[in-house]
Amino acid sequence: MSESFVDAHRRLAAAQKGHARGAPAYSVYVNRRIGRVLAAAAHRRGWTPNGATAVSAAHTFLGIALLVLLPAAWWTGLVVAALLVLGYAWDSADGQIARLRGGGSLAGEWLDHFVDALKIACLHLAVLLALWLHTPVRDTAWMLVPLVASIVGVVTFFGMLLNDLLKGKAGVASTHARGGGTLGRSLLLLPTDFGLQCLLFALWGWTTGFLWAYAALAALNGAFLVLAAVRWYREIRGIDRASAAA
Repeated sequence: MSESFVDAHRRLAAAQKGHARGAPAYSVYVNRRIGRVLAAAAHRRGWTPNGATAVSAAHTFLGIALLVLLPAAWWTGLVVAALLVLGYAWDSADGQIARLRGGGSLAGEWLDHFVDALKIACLHLAVLLALWLHTPVRDTAWMLVPLVASIVGVVTFFGMLLNDLLKGKAGVASTHARGGGTLGRSLLLLPTDFGLQCLLFALWGWTTGFLWAYAALAALNGAFLVLAAVRWYREIRGIDRASAAA
C-alpha cells in the first residue's frame, strides 16, 4: 500500500533539521511549508522530482509570459504573482519528493539548477520588456532598474553555485549546509528572497509603487552581492592558504 498524504507530510516535517544560514525567511517559513504539502500530495500520486520541477517551470514561465503579453493591470499582477509563487513552491517540492523517495540524483539536481538559472535570467528581462510595452516609463531611467536587477540576480546565483562548487572540490562544507540558520538571520536576508520578488508582482498594476519597491529590492540585493562577494573571496583565499600550509 502506498504511503498516505498524512504520513508523507509528517515524515517530511520530521526530516527538517534546520535550514542553511544563507536561507531567507520566506523560503524557510512559507515556501518550504507550501512545498511540503505539494510534495506529500505529489508523492502520494507517484510523481517524480523531475515531474515536480517540470510543473514548477510551467507555472513560472507561464507567469513570465503573461507579464509580457497582458496589460499592466491589477488583475495581471495578481495572476502573475500567484503563478510565480506556485512555481517557487513546486521548486521546493521537487527536493522534498526526492527525500521521500530516498534521495535525489545528480541529473535531477542539474535540472533543478538549470531551471532556476533560466528563470532568474528571464524574469527581469521580461519586466524590462513589459515596462516598455505596457507602461508610460518606456523612455525613462526606470528602464535601467530591470537591467541592474538582472545583472545582480544572475551574478549572485552564479557566485553562490561557484562558491559551493569550489568548497566541495576542496572538501569544505558548503555555505548552504543545513543547521546554521537562525530566525534573525533569515529575516535580515528577506530582501534577497526570490519569494518576496514573486509577491512583489501583486503591485504590478500600480506602476509607480511597483517600480519603487522593485528598485529598492534591486538596491538591497546589489548591496548583498557586494558583501557576499567579499566574504566568498575571503573564504576561498582561506582555503588556498590552508592547502598551501598543509
